[in-house]
Amino acid sequence: MPNEIKVLFLGDVIGKPGRKAVEEFVKSFKADFVVINGENLAGGIGITPHVAQEMFSCGVDIITTGNHVWKKKEMIPFLMEEQRVLRPLNYPSGTPGFGHSITRKNGKRICIVNLEGRVFMTPLDCPFRAIGNLLKELDDKIPIIIDFHAEATSEKIALGWYLDGKVAAVVGTHTHVQTADERILPKGTGYITDAGMTGPCDSVIGMEKSVVLKKFVTQLPQRFEVGKNDIEVQGVVLTLENEGNSCIAIERIKQKIV
Repeated sequence: MPNEIKVLFLGDVIGKPGRKAVEEFVKSFKADFVVINGENLAGGIGITPHVAQEMFSCGVDIITTGNHVWKKKEMIPFLMEEQRVLRPLNYPSGTPGFGHSITRKNGKRICIVNLEGRVFMTPLDCPFRAIGNLLKELDDKIPIIIDFHAEATSEKIALGWYLDGKVAAVVGTHTHVQTADERILPKGTGYITDAGMTGPCDSVIGMEKSVVLKKFVTQLPQRFEVGKNDIEVQGVVLTLENEGNSCIAIERIKQKIV
């Protein structure tokens, strides 16, 4: 529909299996924009310029990240130049990179904002105040989607209520476990606590089971490896009004890739 925007948002993409799943799924899925959380694209932890470009080449428009964005040192100069790869907005002033990006395609536009939580995570600047300040600068006619990369469900839910009616959607990431609470809040903001994980489900949140189990049982350091089997694409499809910040529909995706 000309007055609607369809956005595919895929949850944390894990390593090569996740990248291949994105490539296969996106080529057959019709959406105005494709957004992925890509902080685990490279070997299951971190992101590199090479894998970011790989995702752009298969149809991804924006890559959000989180606390693992700094794992690969080659990302620092890349983040300073590439506005299609975001780091969380609420890192301290002077941190390399961009916390939000406005992208345009076929006469439509959206704004993607990346935030990181503080509960059980690094004590960054306040994500609530950071997005509040940014909203004062943004054009309220552009639909805004928030990737809130956070551990605590309470913090994610709180941000959803805080931004209800102010942004088009709040999508949680980070836990790699998809939640079944997708809904449209009373003032029109689409919400889900966690979009889930795109990658191997025969794993422990993306990592090979045997190694993770050995770590838990022995408490000795282990070299984690990305799982290989039972690949799924997980995320949400957001249908937004073309202008303004209202979500018409939010649909959860959980699809196996053969």
